[in-house]
Amino acid sequence: MNTAPKTYAIRVDGHLDDHWSAWLGELDVTRNDDGTTTITALIADQAQLHGVLAGLRDIGAVITELRATDAPASAAKPSQTLTCPLP
Repeated sequence: MNTAPKTYAIRVDGHLDDHWSAWLGELDVTRNDDGTTTITALIADQAQLHGVLAGLRDIGAVITELRATDAPASAAKPSQTLTCPLP
């Protein structure tokens, strides 16, 4: 069993407002030109991944894509990226 943290990219419909960024935790939030938002996070385990997904469900976000990536979470830094600290 691999217990190393893994980076996930989660794409949702629409642009998330700034006030949701802090609520979701320490995640990189990128507003894409196509009207979607990509959330990139280094996830320690499945429990943390489920927590992030539950948070997105709770705010009514529609998840369109979920994928594990080889890139570190901090690598996604386009001009509209927000870094969100844990509350």
